[in-house]
Amino acid sequence: MIPRIAVIITAAGLSLRMGGGKKEYLPLPGRFDGAGKPLSVLGASLLVFAALRGVETIVITHPPGGEAALREALPAPEGAGVILVPGGESRRASVQRALEALASPQVALIHDGARPWVDGELALRVAGAALEHGAAIPLLPLSETPKEHDGAGLITGHLRRGRVGLAQTPQGFLWPGILEAHRKAERREREEGFEYTDDAEVWAEFMGPVAVVPGSARNRKITFPGDLEAGPEVPPCSA
Repeated sequence: MIPRIAVIITAAGLSLRMGGGKKEYLPLPGRFDGAGKPLSVLGASLLVFAALRGVETIVITHPPGGEAALREALPAPEGAGVILVPGGESRRASVQRALEALASPQVALIHDGARPWVDGELALRVAGAALEHGAAIPLLPLSETPKEHDGAGLITGHLRRGRVGLAQTPQGFLWPGILEAHRKAERREREEGFEYTDDAEVWAEFMGPVAVVPGSARNRKITFPGDLEAGPEVPPCSA
């Protein structure tokens, strides 16, 4: 069964670690849209989700005041069902703004705009697992042994490699539970100054367990200039 899906693509950050240029708007080497125009990092993700069965709405977040620059980076035409939303003070706040713009999908998929090599099969696996379990994320196994440390040079924990992994996106959640969870997270942030790392953490705190599906080594996140130049074939250097 293919659920009714809404997709949120986050692109409201400032890309400070790229050393110049907003990473989601940069051209993706070797990729072009249907008009022969170089395809941006963000545009590559947009086209994957726009072609996905069940996707009814795509919401893209952008820096406040930066809608014109975002439109320049999108494939032409944008396509039906694309909504542009200015981001908030944090990634979590930006996601909440995007969630507030949705109507009533069955599943919301939340994806980092800096992951241009996502594929539709992975997205549908996540959506199906979210429909079954309430929430699901792609998880990539570690190839090296992780250690926990105290930040001052001493190891404090010896983690089991088989029990931890790298979280990827898209992360999928039942609607409207994910919106309710974000509203509760907003209150905790305001009252305690707490910071959430991703949407799975938000769901887990207020709604319940999060299922996992196998991630993909191609589904890399662009953080530094070398990530863009290396392409999708290299093992991921960041979650």
